[in-house]
Amino acid sequence: MPASPAKPLSAQSTTAQAISPWVYVRLVLVAFLWGGTFIAGRVVAQQVPHLIAAALRFAMAVPLLLLLAWKMEGGLPRLTRSQLLSTFALGLTGIFLYNICFFAALSRMPAGRTALFVALNPVMTALFLAMFFRERIGAFKWAGIVMAFIGAAIIITRGDLAGAWRDITQSIGYGEALMFCAISAWAGYTIIGRHALKGLSPVAATTYAALWGLLLLGTCAVFEAAAGGPTRFAWHIWAAIAYLGIFGTVVGFIWYYEGVKAIGPARTAVFNNLVPVFGILLAALLLSEPVLVSMIVGGALVIGGVTLTNWQR
Repeated sequence: MPASPAKPLSAQSTTAQAISPWVYVRLVLVAFLWGGTFIAGRVVAQQVPHLIAAALRFAMAVPLLLLLAWKMEGGLPRLTRSQLLSTFALGLTGIFLYNICFFAALSRMPAGRTALFVALNPVMTALFLAMFFRERIGAFKWAGIVMAFIGAAIIITRGDLAGAWRDITQSIGYGEALMFCAISAWAGYTIIGRHALKGLSPVAATTYAALWGLLLLGTCAVFEAAAGGPTRFAWHIWAAIAYLGIFGTVVGFIWYYEGVKAIGPARTAVFNNLVPVFGILLAALLLSEPVLVSMIVGGALVIGGVTLTNWQR
């Protein structure tokens, strides 16, 4: 894994021919692994309180990340004040906030439907880059943003846009609101990662983010457990938590950050389009969830919109 400081995006684009094809292969595999997290997360969220579930996920992931950092890089580097703040922001957004919303939404929504919201991540990333970093949004990107949100509206309302106009509460419930919060947190995580990776390897950045996230989640989980949360779980719950911790976190996060470092946050975020595809397929195969026409039509519009949003002219 690369350990040198990240190049500016402009430099990255001019040296695209030097990027290893394995970066793209791994990003596809990350999408598959993260599609599977919605299945595992659905299983866990129905049996385990949300803060405890998220804390257990990272309690399993952090020791593996520390071992990986020691074996590959001789341990974790000492952080500068800027890196300390950046990695804390990573832990707050991509670990703490995302996982709370992730598990809470999955306790209220089917896995396949929840996974479709992930397709909006690149759109939210582009909007946040424009809002906070003044990156230009051209006509193609604005068209893509509008198309993506129309697709999202079709998914959320299950194709009944007129009914939603009359009574929005019929379509947008607590679960949908939580997933909007989750994708906003992940967009922030993706953008912050571009800055946190300056001088940090993907392993170090991911490990520090997970440590911060575990600290925040563990502190809150203690109070949830003290309030009477369950402490014993069936074997399939532990298997799902292990999948989330090992594959959804250790493998997925590091490979994702390799992509951010190699090709930039916007182009890396495009691969999130595949997450809902894998999520829907796995939910249908493993959980027997129905695949609705509105999910297919809306998902196609979202993916088309995201493609326009990230169009390179």
